[in-house]
Amino acid sequence: MADEQDRQGEQQNQQGEQNQQQGAEGRASAQGGRDPQGEQGEQGGAQGHGVYATPRGSAPIPLSVLDLATVGSGLTAAQALRSTVALAKLTERRGFHRFWVAEHHSMPGVASSSPAVILAHLAAHTERIRLGSGGVMLPNHAPLVIAEQFGTLEALAPGRVDLGLGRAPGTDGATAAALRRTERLNEGADDFPQQLAELLRFLDDDFPDGHRYARIHAVPGPVQGTAPGGVQSADRPSVWLLGSSGFSARLAGALGLPFSFAHHFSAANTIPALDLYRQSFRPSAILDRPYASIGVSAFAAEDEKEARRQVLTGALSMVRLRTGRPGLIPTPEEAEAHEFNVIEEDFVDSWLTNVVYGTPDAVREGLDGLIKRTGVDEIKITANVHGPEAKLRSYELIADAYDLPTATA
Repeated sequence: MADEQDRQGEQQNQQGEQNQQQGAEGRASAQGGRDPQGEQGEQGGAQGHGVYATPRGSAPIPLSVLDLATVGSGLTAAQALRSTVALAKLTERRGFHRFWVAEHHSMPGVASSSPAVILAHLAAHTERIRLGSGGVMLPNHAPLVIAEQFGTLEALAPGRVDLGLGRAPGTDGATAAALRRTERLNEGADDFPQQLAELLRFLDDDFPDGHRYARIHAVPGPVQGTAPGGVQSADRPSVWLLGSSGFSARLAGALGLPFSFAHHFSAANTIPALDLYRQSFRPSAILDRPYASIGVSAFAAEDEKEARRQVLTGALSMVRLRTGRPGLIPTPEEAEAHEFNVIEEDFVDSWLTNVVYGTPDAVREGLDGLIKRTGVDEIKITANVHGPEAKLRSYELIADAYDLPTATA
């Protein structure tokens, strides 16, 4: 929901991107092809362990979920988070591949400020579906803390954890300053490649001798397997890069990591970013070929009128966010009664152009068309509407449209 802040955080001038990318590629070369996820890559070679997936039902590619635990007017954060648990259970049962939650701060309409905490709870309520962050905003956190949080999640849900990383703040500048305890906000985004390199080394426990962090170990982590009497875990969190511009696309490609693009709020940049990712891709011990996903806003209802009625709540919420008035997700009645001015109407029309909504068949047609246009390997469906019942029903209808199983073994 902090889409405008994310977009602003992602945009850097082109020369700055080139300089940062050169630094990232230099670090990648210095690593000599080192598997950025340690033994996970050694176990499966360049087989995309935890990344590549098989479509279910009649879907052409795997279907996954991105949830923001949105808080609607008249509802509580507790209800929103219970809805997230219910959605994770439902989509696991219906054969969706991943369930990701986002990181946003200081936003009344979002309850997902702490991805690791939510994911730990989801791990206790699910058995098979992969769980991940879409994403953790790396500049807001110390790399060691993230490595330990997601090492803990991997221990709780072995072989099921994705660590999606972004470099935007996920909030406004003042909140970002409070999170980072500094006013130098550009420093975090500019240092993203270095922060990423540190995080990967903490996950792998492989800082070189003489490095200032060589004697520091993220736990749970590989050090417990190499200690006397230790048993090494077969899995590591699967690291993804997220973005809404070309910077993360290029970096993900250079490092041979999977990439997830925020089509749901940066649709104009989707195909250029995916092309850049594929052009920049270098095979790694994780991936032997590019693997890209996109986040897509999609909502299905029994008829088109009801679907539009529901998605209008998210559109009005975005109008308020982008005019400095973030709040709870309005009810359908409130959205219908709102008197949009000309500027707001133009924004809503533009926004809804990139939301796939309607009957289940219409949503499938729209998603299939998007898949063909982008050549993407996976889609992550997000639905920012007011009430949990409508959201849950939408995912059921989309699952039915793709003939996903009614229960997975």
